[in-house]
Amino acid sequence: MAESAVKSGRSPEDIELVAVSKGRSPELIARALQAGQKTFGENRAQELRDKVGKIDGDIEWHFIGHLQTNKVNMVVGNVSLIHSIDSERLARAVARRATHLGIRQDVLLQVNVSGEESKYGVESDEVSRLVEAAMDEPQLRVRGLMTIAPVIVNIEESRPYFRRLRELRDDLAERFPKTDVSRLSMGMSQDYRIAIEEGANMVRVGTAIFSE
Repeated sequence: MAESAVKSGRSPEDIELVAVSKGRSPELIARALQAGQKTFGENRAQELRDKVGKIDGDIEWHFIGHLQTNKVNMVVGNVSLIHSIDSERLARAVARRATHLGIRQDVLLQVNVSGEESKYGVESDEVSRLVEAAMDEPQLRVRGLMTIAPVIVNIEESRPYFRRLRELRDDLAERFPKTDVSRLSMGMSQDYRIAIEEGANMVRVGTAIFSE
């Protein structure tokens, strides 16, 4: 991570590591926490709900998986950041739950930069409309964008997808100067180095952290 950050002209401290803890036991997560890892990302709403409160310490939870509207109550209020808002309907559901709890929920908007039908996320040309819809919800704070690049044998070929998300973020920053959309959640275990070089300031890594 440090080398990739320096190559992109940034400090390693500018990059937040989200440890993907899906399928990992509370004991393993506690060990990683004790070793200095603070932020953990869960993909499944029920698994997140079951883990929250079982680990002592200064832990920060993120939700990084696809979120169904009927699972919103398991997530909102239990995480500091939701990475995967991909529709106006979901944004409204999250906002309703946040209103009920009396909180403001930080969110990222998930963008399908590759156009793959198998990927979740709003299309690139619909991002502005989703930002506007989310900004209309007082209980939501849009913090940036997230994407998942295609699975590619030559990871260098993932570079254009990450670059595209950064360009979308930069465009949004100009169009909505009063909204902090600085966060770019992109890059996983296989391609996070390329993502950092292309502007990621948040990467989601599991295997490299929890490998036995």
